[in-house]
Amino acid sequence: MKFTAPLFAAALMVMLTSARPALAADANVTYKCPGNNYSNTISAKEAKDKGCKVLENAPVTVIQSVKPRAPTAPAATSGPAGTRVDPADQRARDNDARRILEAELKREEDRLATMKAEYNNGEPERQGNEKNYQKYLDRVADMKSAIGRKESDIAALKREIAKQPQ
Repeated sequence: MKFTAPLFAAALMVMLTSARPALAADANVTYKCPGNNYSNTISAKEAKDKGCKVLENAPVTVIQSVKPRAPTAPAATSGPAGTRVDPADQRARDNDARRILEAELKREEDRLATMKAEYNNGEPERQGNEKNYQKYLDRVADMKSAIGRKESDIAALKREIAKQPQ
């Protein structure tokens, strides 16, 4: 019988694949230990002492996890931990924050008044580029949604101001 290259390659593959599980079983045994710990680096004696069981024909993927950090409380200031802010400084900061929020609220209310004036109760003036009526309707719908967003922004600012200490 004459051996050809494909026949020889097939025979070699059969021999290698049949021998590989036996080699792998001897060299790389995975154990499941109490506490859902898996290991393939301990000896059989250590595994027996720890009460580990051999996992056979079970593919195991072990992913190394990172230990979570303990939560830390943010510091009240940028200074060293444990320092307190002087009540007068905190009052000044609160007043500044309130002043900034009130100025922003005033700007937003002025802008809302302008938007409502342009909206003209749902009938704004048509612009020169709106010969198509659908363009006009689209602009009116956009104006209405912008007014709704502005009103929700103003409500959020008022809630934020209400949270500020007096």
